[in-house]
Amino acid sequence: MKTLTHQTAIALLMGGPGSEREVSLTSGRAVLEALKQEGFTNVTPVIVDGERPPVPEGTELCYNMIHGTYGEDGGLQSYLEELGIPYTGAGAATSRICFDKVLTKKAFAAAGNVPTPQDEVITAGQMPTLPLPCVIKPPCEGSSVGVQIVRQAEELPAALAEAGKFGHELLVEEYIEGKELTVAILDGTPLPVIHICPRQGFYDYKNKYPSLTGAVGSDYICPADISEEETRRVQQAALAAYKAAGVEVYGRVDVLLTADGRPYVLEINTIPGMTSASLFPKAAAAVGISFGELCRRIAELSLCCQRGNTPAA
Repeated sequence: MKTLTHQTAIALLMGGPGSEREVSLTSGRAVLEALKQEGFTNVTPVIVDGERPPVPEGTELCYNMIHGTYGEDGGLQSYLEELGIPYTGAGAATSRICFDKVLTKKAFAAAGNVPTPQDEVITAGQMPTLPLPCVIKPPCEGSSVGVQIVRQAEELPAALAEAGKFGHELLVEEYIEGKELTVAILDGTPLPVIHICPRQGFYDYKNKYPSLTGAVGSDYICPADISEEETRRVQQAALAAYKAAGVEVYGRVDVLLTADGRPYVLEINTIPGMTSASLFPKAAAAVGISFGELCRRIAELSLCCQRGNTPAA
């Protein structure tokens, strides 16, 4: 097992072939700067355009900042395991589960202790049987890409068509009215809950990344404006989801909290946004962990993590 030092050869992977490429590049640049400020002297940025990217010779750790397709679905992880190079974040099997919302829901159901909205899986051409309002999601897209909230029957055809652009299979969930919360978890420890307050509509791709989309964006309250008991229940639900999926090192769990204090887990992000303005760093900052320290700790934890990959020679 290798030990992280300031001379460790790190390849910082960013970009990727998916719809979250621009977000990934933003995260990658922020982590690159943070690692340099932390004193790491051997960090090489690698812009990934497709699968099986060339990794610089002598790389001792790949710092994965590729959100979504390939970087978060287990593809990159499997490739790096073939090469015998350690990498940051969740392993290949966990990544596959968390990236596919249908598999995630199955993991929650198998665990039996994760509160989550009722759901059904449909294919193109099918109509959902869940009552309205409902939420239609492409199972394998991140950052709320393709997500549609349907309140009226006449909205269904257009919503199904839009979500269907991202795949043949669709996840349909009951609509839960509540506060949009997220819980960052670092090495099995939940950080302070964040309340997400979209200034308009819901927390979709546009409101997540206003600098990229020109939307009005969102406000964030950390720690969330909920009671201590509600905080405990939300963190407990998030941690149950994290464990049910077998997440390693770190992740971020999205939760809805109803007016009567019931949490509902929506999904798990295994490569959450990592800029100084992103949600995971906000939660870390609330307990005194700077952005640079957070980036360093993720690298340290990942080098120590046993996921079936063998250290590079």
